[in-house]
Amino acid sequence: MHDAPKVPRMKDHVVLITGFMADARVFMPQIVRFGLDRPVTIFTLGMGETVEKLAVEMAPLLPARAAVVGHGLGGNVAIELLRRRPEAISRIALISTDPLPEPVQQVAAEEALVVAAKTGHLADCIAQLIPETALFDAPWRGEVMALLQDMAATLGLDPFMGQLRAMQRRPDQQKTLRKADVPTLILTGAHDRIVPPRRAEFLAGLMPQGCLEIIPEAGYLPQLEQPDAVTKVLETFLSGRLPTL
Repeated sequence: MHDAPKVPRMKDHVVLITGFMADARVFMPQIVRFGLDRPVTIFTLGMGETVEKLAVEMAPLLPARAAVVGHGLGGNVAIELLRRRPEAISRIALISTDPLPEPVQQVAAEEALVVAAKTGHLADCIAQLIPETALFDAPWRGEVMALLQDMAATLGLDPFMGQLRAMQRRPDQQKTLRKADVPTLILTGAHDRIVPPRRAEFLAGLMPQGCLEIIPEAGYLPQLEQPDAVTKVLETFLSGRLPTL
């Protein structure tokens, strides 16, 4: 009598949520790798002016069960999706994500960018919101910044306006995180000046199953700055294990 052949277990569907003024290219190294052996869906942020509106647009499109990875503002949307559809999310990874509201003084300073963007200075606005110094000073930093500007130019003014408002109005998500009892990876670049490692440590400490991974020689865009390291950490996490910290 022969044993029935084992059917390989289908790996979790992966949902990648891009951050502020980014398209699928912000996750391209990870898409290439994960797409080899698991279904991958990319969500880009629309023009909703709040995190809640952005999440409402995505919630019906979520697979029945998925691992969700979000970067920056996309991470805030991922947290809101976890609050709205906890049954659909098997695990969650948050990259360079700040769960606290935007400081009032920062919101006020950003109002000048609204005027600047409307008068044709979108590239300057992106450079102020995500400056070169937010990335690690690597030889390829200029290439990553050029890609960031190209993604923003491709998306254009209307998404900029909506996503800036969503970033300014993002809610305090501490309560959701404290209740979120799912495996969680908090990933950050050691040289991130937008969401510094100490904020990532705070975020990991909020969650019952939170773990922290700090990527050396990376800043706000670790998935592009150190793609191999980030992909390896995410693969370990998606396979059901916690990364070696």
